Amino acid sequence: MTPERKIPERRSRKARRTRDTLAQAAFELVLDRGLRNVTVEEIAEAADVDRRTFSRYFPSKEAAALDSLRGDGDRINAALRARPAPEPPLLAYRRAVLDWLADPEAEAWHRRPRIFELLVVAEEEPTLYAVFHHIRVDAQEDSIAIVADRLGVDSRQDIRPAVTVAAGAGALLAAQAAWVRGGRPDALPERVVEAFDALAETAEEARAAGAEATEEAAETEATP
Repeated sequence: MTPERKIPERRSRKARRTRDTLAQAAFELVLDRGLRNVTVEEIAEAADVDRRTFSRYFPSKEAAALDSLRGDGDRINAALRARPAPEPPLLAYRRAVLDWLADPEAEAWHRRPRIFELLVVAEEEPTLYAVFHHIRVDAQEDSIAIVADRLGVDSRQDIRPAVTVAAGAGALLAAQAAWVRGGRPDALPERVVEAFDALAETAEEARAAGAEATEEAAETEATP
């Protein structure tokens, strides 16, 4: 490797370390003292940088505190890409989420220290929840592109990828909310299975209702 290539790589590693240090400081301060009792200046001081450096990496203390969750959407999407091509898209999404939960190296939320606490706080703090919503939306946009590729369609023209991801991500969100409100940090996997089972049941009911409506319409048309 040439010296010219080593310099940008060192800068990149240093930038990554600085971002991670700021995110960890924000994470710990928000959980220890509460979001409203923490300032950006205090986060920067805890990370041993100045306020201007903080602003180069994060737009707000909320974004810094939640930065550790951003990679989870990437991990789920990586698992979704790896699912076998013949799997129906919604089943692939479900199994990708379960793959993420079961992978000890991925450190899903129920395995990672204090993430349960962070999501409890996010449920209570509107500004924190809003940032969490944006993180989810970013991940879902990537999921839509992956599902569209699996189906061989253009998601701008075909609504199925967006509907699939909205359904799957909605089930995951419902599971996360039930997990946080249930007060059992180890219960996330069972809440996810419960949510996706409920989604499958609802989808089956919708298919049955659609078939019944189609049959009724056909009978009506056939009546003289």
